[in-house]
Amino acid sequence: MPEPKNASEFEPVSFVIPAHNETDYLPATLDSVRRAALSQNIDYEIIVVNDGSTDDTKALAIQHGAKAIDVNLRNIGAVRNAGAKVAAHPWLIFLDADTILPSETLRGTLCALRRGDVGGGAFVRIGREQRLSINKYLMYLTVVLIWQFMGRWAAGCYMYCLKTQFEDFGGFDEDYYAAEELFFSRELKARGRFTLIKAPVVTSARKLHSYSTLQLIRFLFRPMLAGRNIFRTKEGLEILYKDNR
Repeated sequence: MPEPKNASEFEPVSFVIPAHNETDYLPATLDSVRRAALSQNIDYEIIVVNDGSTDDTKALAIQHGAKAIDVNLRNIGAVRNAGAKVAAHPWLIFLDADTILPSETLRGTLCALRRGDVGGGAFVRIGREQRLSINKYLMYLTVVLIWQFMGRWAAGCYMYCLKTQFEDFGGFDEDYYAAEELFFSRELKARGRFTLIKAPVVTSARKLHSYSTLQLIRFLFRPMLAGRNIFRTKEGLEILYKDNR
């Protein structure tokens, strides 16, 4: 598929997508990125960072026109950094492999960067076809309320920034295996205007479906009791790193 020509309205964009065994979700995500980018007539590249996959993730990425690089890190911040390191364009967008990017969300992101924002994120919606129990849906709403409406922090499934700013603060802190979006948000907020795009991305509810309500509650409250240092090890972070689908 030919790459779209650049419009002078926006700078070129590098999309960075970390992926570990993502054959079920990656094709739809890549298709959504291409549709959104074509709708804005921008120059872009898609970099899929294949993190130790044992399935056809890399082959699917290439089939869908993405650049695929291989790593074996199993540290989400380090994986994103590996993608950013080879990014050719001045605007960076980090997107999870199970997250759909609507054109309206991309448009809002591009406009924010054009007006001088240093970075930000977007609000998040669970796909309507992925029904949740009342308890899990209320849990999801609570997290969104605290994390995004009150904290004004980017969700990990969608983050964007100027590449110059990303390089200035050294990228994602690889000493941590989780909460990298919180540190990312704080770094950017200290440097300039930080915006959450109102048009949401659409992400999967696979983690909510894969674990019990009690397991999810324990995972959410553990940092409040133990502090941020718990993110320096994968112990207790199985929800994020274990294949349980």
